[in-house]
Amino acid sequence: MNKSTNIPAFNGTFQMKTRQRCAYLHSSTKGFIIFVLLLCAVPATFGNWTSFRGNPQLTGVADTQLPDNPQLLWTFQAGDIIESTAAVVDGTLYVGALDGVLYAIDAQTGEKRWTYQANTHIKASPAIHDGVVYFGDGDGVFHAVDTSTHQMKWQFQTEGEIISSANIVGDRVLFGSYDGFLYCLNRENGERLWKLETEGYVHGTPGVWTQTVGESNTAANYAILTGCDSYLRVVNIDDGTQTQQVDLGAYVGASPAISQNRVYCGTYGTEILAVALDTGEISWRYRHPKRQFPFFASAAITENSLIIGGRDKMVHALSLDTGEPIWTYTAKSSIESSAVIAGPRVFVGTTRGLFIALDITTGESVWEFPTGASIAASPSVSDGRIYIGTEDGILYCFGEK
Repeated sequence: MNKSTNIPAFNGTFQMKTRQRCAYLHSSTKGFIIFVLLLCAVPATFGNWTSFRGNPQLTGVADTQLPDNPQLLWTFQAGDIIESTAAVVDGTLYVGALDGVLYAIDAQTGEKRWTYQANTHIKASPAIHDGVVYFGDGDGVFHAVDTSTHQMKWQFQTEGEIISSANIVGDRVLFGSYDGFLYCLNRENGERLWKLETEGYVHGTPGVWTQTVGESNTAANYAILTGCDSYLRVVNIDDGTQTQQVDLGAYVGASPAISQNRVYCGTYGTEILAVALDTGEISWRYRHPKRQFPFFASAAITENSLIIGGRDKMVHALSLDTGEPIWTYTAKSSIESSAVIAGPRVFVGTTRGLFIALDITTGESVWEFPTGASIAASPSVSDGRIYIGTEDGILYCFGEK
């Protein structure tokens, strides 16, 4: 994921006070040191959230801090429901809606910059790479749109609806379709390089796992797919050959989250699973002892913990190593939105329309915002701000005023 580091601009009051003090600070060594330390204390933030879960491994972890008490900075009204998760690149936010429009929005002000009309509704989250937006629509058309010209670069037709978001590896773009195939296209011209048939819809986004092979330490890239056919598949991205197939025991709508040699996902069989990619064995299973409901959202993972919301109206935090529960939070409504971790907090939306932040250590609620409409989209985080869309077509931006 491309990153850019920026120091936030000081506001006018701070600039004026700084100028007033410059003469004194310049003449005082001690004061000058303090001034430098104050500048260094300004937190650096990072710019881009290029795809559905923020990175090719789909971990849902942001590389920027958010304020302790995020304030509503702006809202944007789309023409229909927003289920898509926004991508944010170089100050522009891209999000699709069920009116079939891809919106490009100024990430600072919330003003519309331009739009692109697809054939029908857009549920897939966009992915951005080298000035091109990639996404699929409800008619099974996969679009590549140039962000400079705002025009179609190329299109590719599948035989089923596309809800799976794209993942990009080098010169290749990967996505799934409801026609049951995982596709790999040349991202420059849309030529099909290969497709892999599964035994059900491909709803989730394929993750990317890089494995070191042989004594030469050559890196090989694999697509990790958790599908509606209940299988986890490991697919060589070079040629589309399947190298592993693991029976998960139930339908999976979620995308996989990948950390080192393991994959984590929730299933419609009311379980959360960890699968070892090197052996194909299930490392651990978790099922709540009382509240047994399907998991539709994707997991967010840190080095130590996994956090996921479920249709059991709870957010679960589990040990990444063992699957043992760390804490649970009762949300009072089911959760379709995939959680995102930013610093010491995890953010997630609920179908009751509440956007909440939980302490990642304790699971206690530390912030919330009522949107008034159900949330199916997942958050995206960029440059000290967090964005989320709702089913009344409003995109919200929160940050520091």
